[in-house]
Amino acid sequence: MVEKKNNSMDEAIDEINSSLEDSRGLEIHKIRLGSVLSAGVVSLIENYLKKLDVFKSGGKIDHRWLKKKKENAKSLIGNQITCPVENVERLDVFLDKAYKIESERNKIVYGSNVSEDNLKKLIDLFLELKKEVGK
Repeated sequence: MVEKKNNSMDEAIDEINSSLEDSRGLEIHKIRLGSVLSAGVVSLIENYLKKLDVFKSGGKIDHRWLKKKKENAKSLIGNQITCPVENVERLDVFLDKAYKIESERNKIVYGSNVSEDNLKKLIDLFLELKKEVGK
């Protein structure tokens, strides 16, 4: 059986690379980018919590939590971890960046036009978050 360890992360990176290399531009990839950036952010946060050894077995973060007010998102995430959410270093910073990506998700996936600049900013934000999480 093939391990699906970081499927969402791998898919996000593959789609980012593919879209950046496409001579037609980023907009042709907007629906896939919106979806994989959202799934990738969830994967980054889950992997970070696993790395800290605080993520409950079978725990799951719903991407919709990430566009809620930070305190609400933290409360929901708090149910998925074994320590007080306040004890998770840098979670606030990660949630701020995740919020920026997730709050644009539906506009990107279901909206009509999204600028190349906006898509590039979201890609850059995702890659910055990925680097900060240390994945």
